Amino acid sequence: MGYHHISRDVKIAAIRLYEHNLLDLDDILHSCGFSMSTFYCILKVWHETGDVVKPGNTHLRGRPCLLNHDDVQHLLCLVQDNPDYFLDELLHLLKTNCFISVHYTAIHCVLEHANISCKKLKRIAKERNETCCAEFVGRMAMYTPEQLGFLDEVSKD
Repeated sequence: MGYHHISRDVKIAAIRLYEHNLLDLDDILHSCGFSMSTFYCILKVWHETGDVVKPGNTHLRGRPCLLNHDDVQHLLCLVQDNPDYFLDELLHLLKTNCFISVHYTAIHCVLEHANISCKKLKRIAKERNETCCAEFVGRMAMYTPEQLGFLDEVSKD
């Protein structure tokens, strides 16, 4: 089994759920995805230090990432929707939509980490059908905003 890093936030959430008797331990372990022995090691460190990470044992290297998971997902959606964006345009969109100010190299690193290369972006742009997009915009222009309703796949049931 390979190394799996458990974030500090998940460890704290598991400890709080356990200490406040909000969930059974089995449900906590199943939800968080770690074993009982790992949980008790985390709990021991929590009781000894008041934190879930031992001092000097953070396993973090380099600078902390300025973009959280939601910001990265937003960035990837922007690239999927319009692969013609340049890095400075993505930088501007992140600044205006998510109120995040990062350097364009951070965006480049996130795209590289997501295995999105210029070649893949060109392929996405090439596969994009402008006629279908224009037809969709034309159909949607018939409706007022009050007539539209949106669902996400989670709340569809």
